[in-house]
Amino acid sequence: MKIERLRIAGLRCFGEAAVALDPGINVFAGDNGAGKTSVLEAVFLLSHGRSFRSGAREALLQRGASGLSIFAELRHADGRLARLGLGRTGSRWEGRIDGLNAPLGELVRECAVVCFDPGSHALISGGAEERRRYLDWGVFHVEHQFLSTWRRYQRALKQRNSLLRSCPLPADALFLPWEAELAQTGQQIDQQRQAYLDLLRPKLARSMQGLLGELGALELRYRRGWAEDQELAAQLRVQRERDVARGHTTMGVHRADWTLAFEHAPLREHLSRGQGKLVALACMLAQAELYAEHHGDWPIVCLDDLASELDQAHQRAVIGQLMGASAQILLTGTELPVAMRDLPARVFHVEQGELSRLL
Repeated sequence: MKIERLRIAGLRCFGEAAVALDPGINVFAGDNGAGKTSVLEAVFLLSHGRSFRSGAREALLQRGASGLSIFAELRHADGRLARLGLGRTGSRWEGRIDGLNAPLGELVRECAVVCFDPGSHALISGGAEERRRYLDWGVFHVEHQFLSTWRRYQRALKQRNSLLRSCPLPADALFLPWEAELAQTGQQIDQQRQAYLDLLRPKLARSMQGLLGELGALELRYRRGWAEDQELAAQLRVQRERDVARGHTTMGVHRADWTLAFEHAPLREHLSRGQGKLVALACMLAQAELYAEHHGDWPIVCLDDLASELDQAHQRAVIGQLMGASAQILLTGTELPVAMRDLPARVFHVEQGELSRLL
């Protein structure tokens, strides 16, 4: 898939800007703070309904603006053109597809974007939430029922947590329906996650070998969030008294995690910061490849400040792989990276929310 046109209004430093993108490499160059990353952020918002940058959602709005909007014309591999829109007024987000109101879930399914940025190493070095988010984005684009099942699980989790905090503690009969719902939907989510990881493993191994072959063989370990030899419903009943003391549910798929171990770096603490970035990048590329295999179309690839994150050899390797796959690339930097100066690219200058084409 390729974005042909992108329009941004009210996002961070952008009052209003529009740009026609190349189906191959697009470079957004400018000084720090000029708004380069906000271009990638706009594309990412269409695909995820959230930013890849940390901070409050209110920071997304341009100062003084009452809302923001993002519009894109997206060309799929089969030639179909989709007109996508995402707007926010106050705290409410609204999606549109081809001029019609659309749930955010449908909008996110229509547009797939993966991103590597200076914070991506948190996928490896950070908490489990980031890794669950990575995993669930992949499952969402493979299993059409995943989102509805996930929402049912979250509703049951919220209800059980509310009961745990009630005083006096409600009777068992009030817990049992929600625990049964958690067990049923949790089992489905766990099975979908494990099936996805089985598909992802060989692509991860190949991606790691290409970027970090010196680390040796790769092992992906998955923990589902409760004991492997017991049913979730039974464990929730046994754990209830302890959960009351803690005020929340301590077992379930919302506690799942996955980790990577290498032959020559069995713990993540054994990885240097640079290696951690490359591992995160390899995870992104593997997930993009699996998406392309399933859908027949590569996701759009955003690379934020690539030159400061990777050496030139790795820059060339990554860009070469993406060009070979005919992926659309959106890349930022203070200048055109040296590793790309001989490659065909559309280059834009970004300055305080203004976009202009240079090459």
